[in-house]
Amino acid sequence: MRRIGLLSDTHGYIHPEIPRIFKDCDEIWHAGDFGNLDTIETLRSIKPLRGVFGNIDGTDVRIEFPEFLRFRCEEVDVLITHIGGYPGNYSPAVRQIMQTKPPQLFISGHSHILKVMHDKKYNCLHMNPGAAGRSGFHKVITVIRFTIDGKNIKDLEVVEFPRNQ
Repeated sequence: MRRIGLLSDTHGYIHPEIPRIFKDCDEIWHAGDFGNLDTIETLRSIKPLRGVFGNIDGTDVRIEFPEFLRFRCEEVDVLITHIGGYPGNYSPAVRQIMQTKPPQLFISGHSHILKVMHDKKYNCLHMNPGAAGRSGFHKVITVIRFTIDGKNIKDLEVVEFPRNQ
């Protein structure tokens, strides 16, 4: 069983409550737009970190993280990318993956819109944790916690913070 803390679009900002929110997690997953290396180091100081680079990330972040990350967590096939779209409106690269070998869990960021939905066509759970930073149009900072237990994804929680804190 693995407890996951999921966030995206930090844009160089880590809310002061993130260490407390993710303290019981086994790993942190970041769906791109870290913003800088300091953000990465801060997250790594909390828990082991997996992630992908986003469109605002510079070469320093792109050297550390790939555009697409595919791996198994417990018995779940996971795919993470920053700009991936969502069920019914995937980016061309993600659509190609879905048509050939869809993951069981697809995570993307970029939109700053929190979204968790099942893709019936590909039998895949899609998660976008929204935005954890202060840059962008979103009104609330959002992160997700969830558990992967064998092949089950469960205990999903959305944590929100006012953007001005």
